[in-house]
Amino acid sequence: MPARVTVVGGGVIALLTAVECVLDGHRVTVVDQGPFPDGGATSPGRRRILRALRPADPRTTGAALRAQHRWGELEELLLTRFYERVGALTVLPPAAAADGAALVAAAGGTARELTAAGLSDRYPHLHLDGALGAVLEEEAGVLFAGRVLAACAGWLKWQRGVELVEHRAVSAVDGGSGTVRLADGRELHGDAVLVAVDPRSRNLLPEGVAERLTLYRQSLLHCRVPPHQARAWAATPAIASLGTPGGARLVPPVAGRGLKLTSAAARRVVDEVTDHATDPYWQRTLEREFGDVLPGFGPAWVTAAEDAYYATFAPAGDPPLAALGGAGYAYAACGGTSVEFAPLIARSLADRLAGSSPTPTGVGALDGPPPAGHAPPLAGLPAGGRM
Repeated sequence: MPARVTVVGGGVIALLTAVECVLDGHRVTVVDQGPFPDGGATSPGRRRILRALRPADPRTTGAALRAQHRWGELEELLLTRFYERVGALTVLPPAAAADGAALVAAAGGTARELTAAGLSDRYPHLHLDGALGAVLEEEAGVLFAGRVLAACAGWLKWQRGVELVEHRAVSAVDGGSGTVRLADGRELHGDAVLVAVDPRSRNLLPEGVAERLTLYRQSLLHCRVPPHQARAWAATPAIASLGTPGGARLVPPVAGRGLKLTSAAARRVVDEVTDHATDPYWQRTLEREFGDVLPGFGPAWVTAAEDAYYATFAPAGDPPLAALGGAGYAYAACGGTSVEFAPLIARSLADRLAGSSPTPTGVGALDGPPPAGHAPPLAGLPAGGRM
């Protein structure tokens, strides 16, 4: 039976879940406090690295390959190119590099092991540890999340049984009754509801769920490469791991965008979303780390620095999904990994919202039962019922 599904949020997970629900024949309402696509969401304009390899983790490596395949199918469905296949590189110790290439191949992908000498020959504009090797996945690359949002929003607007409610803040969600209350007093009633949690929606979660939500602030640098290195950088893949202690990674110049640099060393827990300005301390932290791996790199390369936010449920390893009662769920893992696996996550969420057994994603704890986080019914509504 077709269901009436309400999705709260305008990010990649929210809109892809809405697409999957529509493909299943359900009626869908999507509501967000911004426009569709939402320039204020955490994903727009962000380039995400798509790669299969998760060292020593065959299950997640296989899931990443399935996600890449689904991204390709979505490009055809949505008639938009948002996956640039520029390749992806993971720098590892030599023995781990050999194992990593074999792991990708065993999962059905293609990968090439590079020795330290091979790395130096192919990428002389990078200064990588001579004791390291790498795994190169030539069919991997970079996802443009902003293009995904625009394509999803454009497709949904033309589908029957879909309502996009934009510029409307949500004040409360009752998963037990499938009711979503807007700040202007309007109520949306459905059979199921998904809150695709972003850093701005903590107040929509029950207390026991909200207290597990951890907000992170991540600094990154946008750079212009020197003209004499332009050709070398044009042939550089996305690098998910540069092998530094801080966890440096980079997205190369692609599709008219500049070089993007970031590192786990510039990530920290914060209490709230404030501004997106980068404190000089964090900019210097990134400049020092990348100065060790990019010959000639310095502040002159940097055209802009910015901070982004994402939210996850803590502690690490907890399911990113929480049950809100009835057919209500909250999903909160809007970092780069969540976007990378978004097609698989959206499929699983659409199944749950329809009351079906969720399609396994192969992504960590998401495939387990979500912890309960029942919210009290909204004022004026009987528990578990509709007005």
